[in-house]
Amino acid sequence: MSQYFVSREQCSRQRIFPGVDIFTACGRHMMLSLVEFEPGAVVEEHSHPHEQVGLLLEGELHFTIGDESRTLGPGEMWRIPGGVKHKAIAGPSPVRALDVFYPIRDDYR
Repeated sequence: MSQYFVSREQCSRQRIFPGVDIFTACGRHMMLSLVEFEPGAVVEEHSHPHEQVGLLLEGELHFTIGDESRTLGPGEMWRIPGGVKHKAIAGPSPVRALDVFYPIRDDYR
């Protein structure tokens, strides 16, 4: 096992909501997550104390952050301060996104 390179198989994998899987790798101070949604899958409204920024890689994602909603496509990004409620719904095709969390989420290690 390399101390510098992480394969998908070495990532921590969690099913965080039905149809939504997250694969994570972390360093000392930050965490990178690959999030995969099945078509129509929902990340229910929630909040956490961690800052979160993300990038949509493929698919369509309807995102609500605080009191703002938007449908995002590949290449679009988001930022969520700690404590702000948010929800995401995948469109009609699979979705892949990257999320970065600070500080590291122990529940996704």
